[in-house]
Amino acid sequence: MAQARAEHWAFGAFNLDDQATLRAVVQAAAAQKAPVLVEVSQGEVDDIGLDNVRDLVDNFKYEYGVEIYINLDHSPSVEAAKKGIEAGFEFIHIDASQANHDASDEEIIAATHEIVDYAKLTGALVESEPHYFGGSSSVFTQKIDYEEIKKTFSTAEGAQAFVHATGIDTYAAAIGNLHGKYPVPKKLDLHLLQQIRDALDINISLHGGSGTPGHYFRDAVKIGVTKININSDMRYAYRTTLEKVLADNPNEYSVAKLVAKEVVPAVQAVVESKLVDFNSAGKAI
Repeated sequence: MAQARAEHWAFGAFNLDDQATLRAVVQAAAAQKAPVLVEVSQGEVDDIGLDNVRDLVDNFKYEYGVEIYINLDHSPSVEAAKKGIEAGFEFIHIDASQANHDASDEEIIAATHEIVDYAKLTGALVESEPHYFGGSSSVFTQKIDYEEIKKTFSTAEGAQAFVHATGIDTYAAAIGNLHGKYPVPKKLDLHLLQQIRDALDINISLHGGSGTPGHYFRDAVKIGVTKININSDMRYAYRTTLEKVLADNPNEYSVAKLVAKEVVPAVQAVVESKLVDFNSAGKAI
């Protein structure tokens, strides 16, 4: 992360839904010679299992020779985040407001600080934010209400106070980024991002990167963002490609073959395009 900040590039943090998406991310990383994160939120943890995720990623890492790390994304509780640390995940995002949207500042700070201390067990980097981050990793039909979203924007002063109170390694900034894919492009407040960068001496991440024009990412990494999360763009490519290939092959019942042949390359293309925008191509160790 220090290298990323010094050289003005960002890790792509790509959600892992299944083995096919993992293969797509790893193949993209290998093709672009880029370091990457794969991440799972609580839903994927419940479905796949922390230890299985660790083993899957390690197996692909050695098979493809890529630089890859795991992030526990939006972990909703102290207990869940501790399990991610114990499983050997290198990045832990503790989000106390995920389980309780009305969590107080004191509750969020206390939970985050506890995980920062516990992460010393392995040296995992801890990420958090002082408020609930809206949207979900899906495809929406409604337009974005920026006047409403602006109410939850980060401030330089608030970010500085939260980092001081918790000791986190990475601050998740809210500057117009929003979970999900919408019918209109997202707009990032880069002036606000620069203010936050000037106020903090730690890593800055952007959640909800799907549906954002690439020029925002290219500017954001110049300012100093070092982690950008992508999910919905991948899921959209996965589903729409799968729907088409199933329709085109009504007599094929080995769906895994179709996924390997058509879906994985479609998701891989999405990931590769992001790696170029994040300026991380060619940066792998």
